[in-house]
Amino acid sequence: MNFRQLEIYRALMIGGSASRAADLLNITQPAVSRAVSELEHRVGFPLFDRVKGRLVPTPEGQLFFRDVGNAFQGLDSLRASAARIRDFGSGSLKIASLAALGSTLVPRAVRRFREVNPHVSITLQILSSSAVRDHVATQQFDIGLAADEVDLSGVDHSLFYSVRAVCVMPADHPLAGKGVIRPADLDKMAFIALSPEDRARARMTESFEAEGVRPHIVVETPASLTVCALALEGVGVGLVNPAAADGFEKRGLVIKPYEPAVYFKSYILFRPDAQRARLVREFTAALNDAARAGPQA
Repeated sequence: MNFRQLEIYRALMIGGSASRAADLLNITQPAVSRAVSELEHRVGFPLFDRVKGRLVPTPEGQLFFRDVGNAFQGLDSLRASAARIRDFGSGSLKIASLAALGSTLVPRAVRRFREVNPHVSITLQILSSSAVRDHVATQQFDIGLAADEVDLSGVDHSLFYSVRAVCVMPADHPLAGKGVIRPADLDKMAFIALSPEDRARARMTESFEAEGVRPHIVVETPASLTVCALALEGVGVGLVNPAAADGFEKRGLVIKPYEPAVYFKSYILFRPDAQRARLVREFTAALNDAARAGPQA
């Protein structure tokens, strides 16, 4: 037996007549009769009695139809599953983010997203930018947020976030009373630096060298979040992504503008074709909303 025979048989049982089945499937009545005869030959028992030109289901036919109905319910479930995957993805969302955004902006986006998608399961991992890129490129994650030093080949991407660096320090630091911090203020000052491969650090170094300034680097770390924690402990001052400083001011960290402008840039990364899934599009919108709203939202 084949699927088409079963489909015609099911339409005949539902429609109650060969003419109705033919209308349902947009085929001819002879095609219905022929398919039923072939199916009866395959199963080895009559599915219908022929009574005055009508097809009346036999007891065996009624019993067989019950199992055919179960099979079609399973097929309908598969179709629905395929539609969900096509439109929404797997019903889950896997997000990887650099620490500066993963501890602040991304959680706000998750809250916004879950307000309209409460049944979607979410995985959020905080990784280095290079690891974020690798996880998205190998399709282990749907969305990634990474700093601009990553290799962008092999992933769909767009610039997501560009924000000016701020200077952070403990409340009792000599620079805490200044309105704006400039390179000259940091000369020979105990300084907590980002890792050498960080492009934002390279831009900071350019601003120092332009004025002949050389801060005294006491610690190097890859994460603005860690710079904030170290500055709060009095280890030194640092220039950080302001998103990472969110919440530290309440704990006593002093945050000051820095001139000239030095920018932190991050990209949003997608695995190939992931942007077509509705859940990915909606979470991207939530990220943009959270970025526009800022930390006070």
